[in-house]
Amino acid sequence: MSKLKNNNFMQTLLKTSLVACSTLALGFGMTIDAQADETCASPYMAKITGQEDFVYVWTLGVEGLGDEQDKLVTVDVNPKSPRYGKVINTLSVGGRNEAHHSDFTDDRKFLWAGGLDTNKIFIFDVHTNPSKPTLVKTITDFVDKSGGVVGPHSTYALPGRIMITGLSNNKDHGGRTALVEYTNAGEYVATHWMPTDTDLRGAVKTGKYADGYGYDVRVLPRRNLMLTTAFTGWSNYMMDFGKMLADPEAMKRFGNTVVQWDLHTKQPKKIFDVPGAPLEIRCAWDPSHNYCFTTTALTSKIWLIYEDKDNGWQAKEVADIGDPSKIPLPVDISISSNDKMLWVNTFMDGKTRAFDITDPFKPKQVMEQKIGAQLNMVSSSWDGKRLYYTSSLLANWDKKNQDNEQFLKAYSWDGKKLKEQFAIDFTKEKLGRAHQMRFGAYSLYTVKNDVAKSEAAPPAIKP
Repeated sequence: MSKLKNNNFMQTLLKTSLVACSTLALGFGMTIDAQADETCASPYMAKITGQEDFVYVWTLGVEGLGDEQDKLVTVDVNPKSPRYGKVINTLSVGGRNEAHHSDFTDDRKFLWAGGLDTNKIFIFDVHTNPSKPTLVKTITDFVDKSGGVVGPHSTYALPGRIMITGLSNNKDHGGRTALVEYTNAGEYVATHWMPTDTDLRGAVKTGKYADGYGYDVRVLPRRNLMLTTAFTGWSNYMMDFGKMLADPEAMKRFGNTVVQWDLHTKQPKKIFDVPGAPLEIRCAWDPSHNYCFTTTALTSKIWLIYEDKDNGWQAKEVADIGDPSKIPLPVDISISSNDKMLWVNTFMDGKTRAFDITDPFKPKQVMEQKIGAQLNMVSSSWDGKRLYYTSSLLANWDKKNQDNEQFLKAYSWDGKKLKEQFAIDFTKEKLGRAHQMRFGAYSLYTVKNDVAKSEAAPPAIKP
């Protein structure tokens, strides 16, 4: 990218960051009344106020398939559109970086997407033309700037900031890692290392673990709460899945903790034992509900992280997912906007399960359905009527041969059953491994009418 383009990008982001910071008092003092959007979105993020128009799928390149590169795939998901259920744009980023997670800045104008292997972070402009994102900046010095953090995973919006969770480090490629903070303009701010037995960093160890591992991050601003979960390091997530399962030493290298942080100061406060690699964490939306959920990949449990009036924040195992002895491998989860339903995906059996969480201490499974041979991510709409699913976990962990299904599938939900609306075969379309989804919409931005009209028919997609 030319120096001129980079300067323009920086100026635009600096301006929008100032606007975002003006909402700081609002965000830290009360919850934001979201009208639509994904239910996993940051409470600081601008929200879609109606039907989403697009799903952006961060997709892993596959050797010998299409252009072999990681790419951002844009799918039209508005049922009123003549392009509904079709791929309308792809944007390749060069090479295979182990594309994994992505998310927006608080103003929703830019999408940050990370690569777990190369440690590159790609920043896309999704507001100039939401149907055709453009790559405006690539961060290539993440490891150096952060002081050795490897594997940028979750990118999570704070006011004028992006908080990035790491999975590993460049010293031993194990699970010891940190949170890394950037400005919306892509400038490094600080590294916040996870507490360990040898460096608790002021945190209180409530059980036997203080492993320093990381994975996901979520916040409850009204309680000054930030929570992080734990997974595994580069040496495991880049290893063949079957080989790793057969390696006793590798199986010891998984995280077993959830860490409570002071959101304002970024100071770790408590370390909870949550054995079995707790992955995604999702927090309740109701202002009277002070709790969050996570699930453990290796032990197939739902855990509740909740505020006890007497003892502060606590962690409690509250339900099984499927048959834990069969290791269904729960991966992504999604909480409904009314805090009544928790969707849980399991990779090995390709199923999605719905749990009634009206009583958060006693989740009850009310539905399960097989989506595919393998299953990873789920995104649910704010109104609870639409769910989207993708298939890929990690390039070296996905199933082999005919079970290596790669797809985006959309379903409607009427409160009792899921009904498939469309499916896109990412292998057949030569796109790659469909990993994570984020919603886009014209309604978020001022977009010229002639832009929308010019897209009445989908452009040809070159594989």
